[in-house]
Amino acid sequence: MAGLKSPADPVLRLAVIVIAVLMCFGVLKLAGDIFAPMVLGIVAGVILAPVTDFLERWKIPPGVASAIVLAMGISAVAVIVVLLEPLVWRVVDELPSIKWEIRSIIEQFRGVIRGLDAMNEEVGQALGTETNQDGEGKGKGPIPDPTATLLLAPLVLAQVLIFAGTLFFFLLTRRGIYVWVSTWIGDRRDTVIIKKRFTTAERLVARYFLTISIINAGLGASLAALMMVIGLPGPLIWGVVAAMLNFILYLGPIMVIGGLLLAGLIAFEGLMVFAPAAIFLCLNMIESQFVTPAMVGKHISVNPLLIFASLVVWLWMWGPIGGIVAIPVLVIVLVMLDIFDSEGRARKRPPPSEPEPPVA
Repeated sequence: MAGLKSPADPVLRLAVIVIAVLMCFGVLKLAGDIFAPMVLGIVAGVILAPVTDFLERWKIPPGVASAIVLAMGISAVAVIVVLLEPLVWRVVDELPSIKWEIRSIIEQFRGVIRGLDAMNEEVGQALGTETNQDGEGKGKGPIPDPTATLLLAPLVLAQVLIFAGTLFFFLLTRRGIYVWVSTWIGDRRDTVIIKKRFTTAERLVARYFLTISIINAGLGASLAALMMVIGLPGPLIWGVVAAMLNFILYLGPIMVIGGLLLAGLIAFEGLMVFAPAAIFLCLNMIESQFVTPAMVGKHISVNPLLIFASLVVWLWMWGPIGGIVAIPVLVIVLVMLDIFDSEGRARKRPPPSEPEPPVA
């Protein structure tokens, strides 16, 4: 039938691709509790693959090498939790004073924001500082409900187990997975090419993560040194927190700034309250505007709009986990689409050849 389009029609093919992508994102959003730790485990496996290869070159069996890498990762997370525990309990202990500090700041600016009583009531409710008829606070602090916290524990434990299992088995069988996927996607001639793209994506993601880790370590060390200079308690802990949260682009630095504002309210008075957050903001601007483009841009060249769109989509789907996997997944997809070469640079398409002049 002449009116029907063939399956090779570009418009029809594009429509099928768009529908498939939307359905995939919908499934990933709905089943985020399962897919988020799995994707994070695969991304972590891609990042840690060079470590596994290094151990295997020392004649260590693949299963043992994968178990060693998994144990190293769990140990690193445990160390971070131990380092953060004093900070968390300190914040919990200081919640009443933080509440009253914020309330005093609002009282100071009440003359400036006169006429906005409705806004003041909303802020007071959000801070748990509703007043009774005697004008005294009810004393309800923003402490989470213990029952809700206990109910979340099994879900968090299940996600940790899914992440650990995915990471271990991916490190153990990733070469076989690459071969199987390469055979399934293309024919025999394409298998070698697709497998090479998997290897290129693995190398670029690992190089990107290593570079970002060095940058974040420098950021954390600089913040810790400056916090020590101004006398903020726990400077080393704040350095570790800033280095870890900076892996979550945009959202991580905002969380650090909020935490440093609370720390300033606890430790200082007057304008010094804003000093820790202002110092980190300056360091983060230097890192994001100069250091990261200079170091990452040499290896991976991605359009900033594409990075921002990827971050928005993945943060919307999975929150902080989405922020961590957004850039590695984007790099893997671009390499598999043959947009990057082996060095992470965008491929340049050859210019169209000019038609030959007709022969007289």
